[in-house]
Amino acid sequence: MRLSPDDRPTRFQRAPARTEPERQLRNPPRRDKRNGSGGGGGKKRGRRRRRSLFGGLIYWTMVLGLWCVIGVGGVVAYYASQLPPIDQLTVPRRPPNIAILAADGSLLANRGETGGRTVTLGEIPPYLPKAFVAIEDKRFYDHFGVDPVGISRAVVNNLRGRNGVQGGSTLTQQLAKNLFLTQERTAARKIQEAILALWLERTYSKDQILELYLNRVYFGSGAYGVEAAAQRYFNKSARSVTIAEAAMLAGLVQAPSRLAPNRNPDLAEKRAQLVIAAMADQGFISQDAAKTAMTAPAEVPERTGAGSVNYAADYVMDVLDDFIGAVEGDVTVLTTIDTKLQGSAETILVDALSAQGAKLHASQGAVVSLAPDGAIRALIGGRDYTKSQFNRATAARRQPGSSFKPFVYLTAMEKGLTPDTIRDDAPVSIKGWEPENYSRTYRGPVTLRTAMQHSLNTVAARLIQEVTPKEVVRTAQRLGISSALQPNMSLALGTSEVTPLEMTAAYATFANGGQSVLPYVIREVRQTSGKVVYARKANSFGPVIQPQPLAMMDTMFNGVMNGGTGSKFNIPGWEVGGKSGTTQDYGDAWFVGFTAKLVTAVWVGNDDNSKMKRVTGSGLPGEIWGKYMKLAHAGAQPIPLPGGFWQGAPTPVEAPIAQAAPQQGGPMPLEGDRAWVPPPPQEKNFLERLFGG
Repeated sequence: MRLSPDDRPTRFQRAPARTEPERQLRNPPRRDKRNGSGGGGGKKRGRRRRRSLFGGLIYWTMVLGLWCVIGVGGVVAYYASQLPPIDQLTVPRRPPNIAILAADGSLLANRGETGGRTVTLGEIPPYLPKAFVAIEDKRFYDHFGVDPVGISRAVVNNLRGRNGVQGGSTLTQQLAKNLFLTQERTAARKIQEAILALWLERTYSKDQILELYLNRVYFGSGAYGVEAAAQRYFNKSARSVTIAEAAMLAGLVQAPSRLAPNRNPDLAEKRAQLVIAAMADQGFISQDAAKTAMTAPAEVPERTGAGSVNYAADYVMDVLDDFIGAVEGDVTVLTTIDTKLQGSAETILVDALSAQGAKLHASQGAVVSLAPDGAIRALIGGRDYTKSQFNRATAARRQPGSSFKPFVYLTAMEKGLTPDTIRDDAPVSIKGWEPENYSRTYRGPVTLRTAMQHSLNTVAARLIQEVTPKEVVRTAQRLGISSALQPNMSLALGTSEVTPLEMTAAYATFANGGQSVLPYVIREVRQTSGKVVYARKANSFGPVIQPQPLAMMDTMFNGVMNGGTGSKFNIPGWEVGGKSGTTQDYGDAWFVGFTAKLVTAVWVGNDDNSKMKRVTGSGLPGEIWGKYMKLAHAGAQPIPLPGGFWQGAPTPVEAPIAQAAPQQGGPMPLEGDRAWVPPPPQEKNFLERLFGG
């Protein structure tokens, strides 16, 4: 067998020649554009060209989308790198709140950066958190921290101009912003906000996120969290808000300054109506409840008074560190403040200054009221806390005038003198110092009881010269005066400055049987868990006045209130002691007095030390003291003073009644109903000089 050349395969073998029909099928004739010849081949090429264009569009769209994803991923990664590492991320601790309660457990004030304590979802009515979900993030329980549906809806509504500009942020995103970020409106912050929202959703449950949100969101006026907001706007706890009030709070967070109900009640109410409607639409409340809430909208109670409880709250904060150190978490402080007495003292002081202050050029005042053991019952540091936060009750050092004289008299009693000791009320000059009586008149020889009763300056000056200023300083310090006292002769007339709180505490010693007094305002401090971190124990610092001098002083104090400068302010049925005080230039006026139930000091003056128009301690301050103390003792059973009264030595029947030396040509009338008895030995030399031997 032999192969022909056609049968042998070669490397470059030619393909067999094609026939004419095959060539036509392989290469169809081109269409003549001029006459349209060429058949249907052109239509097929057009379809292929369109398919190719569409395919290219899809291709490049995918490419562009991929690059966008890469770009967005890069941007997200960049801004994520600016955040702390996710494995180290923690929710920052909420600044602690200090809830300050009155003695009856009612809230006086909140202190701290937040303005209110933390609350749990279990403490508050269920419609309160639902109000926030309804208006701020109705898909809260469905999204993963970022809500694409909500964002899309917000974009569409913004493009259409519906309902103003909408943000599309979820509650989780808002929480992330409040916890970790600033309030600036930038794309970078929104990206970080979304990243942190995803982390929150992965780390916490929905209820935990909602609880965190309710305790961190800002409501304006310094209130962070629903508890602070409820207290600020409705004077009640978040546990007690109504549906209408809950709706107003939920509507407020969108724009706290613009929608604050105490500033723009109409706008706040319109927003609250939207919240109520949203709650009903989403089934959070019934239609009947919605109708009720809409027909009885929330009302912001009008704040009355001068806010004096804040003076007491400020004082609590001043001393709290001394008892518990740094505050690490929310605490509740139970105080000794009596809300009724606090309110009464504030009202009486403010009304008196409003009625007479302008006429008398007296712009400010302070009231301190203690129980005899030192518990602060009322503390008014000024006329209006909103206008001045300076606490004049605890921080203002003012000259006490004649209200300081009891320390001089007590020193004299402890040196052996008695209320019946005679001293001369006459012009006196001590190394160039020549004090005068307020009346510019003199009574001649008088008992110390009378001298204190009528606040005779010359007698007080003679006494301090006898007992020495240093001894008077020691006496005042022993009774609780901690301000620096100048040991000079004018100290007898109250020229060294003291605070109203010091004076009240010192006078409390006369009211409680001579026991030392340390004023206190805190009874107990508890953590939110209920753990007691401080509880005051009954402390006795021991007596600082012996019974005999104490009885003598209480007798003299009582004389001031019965026939002396305080006679207009006596309290029927009660054993009362008191003393007025006025500085020489009418810069300060005081009245300090006590019963076995209450010790109160009232100061009136001006912050700039300018003169008042002849305001004396027995004038405006005495009137304020009298009204307050009578109201505070109304209906209470009278209690005798623990120290009792000094009876004095009986006057012998045969003892002649001494006649005083002539004063300006006339006889000196007897003071009171007690005859003069022979003086104790320590007075002999003085009387010999007085009467010429």
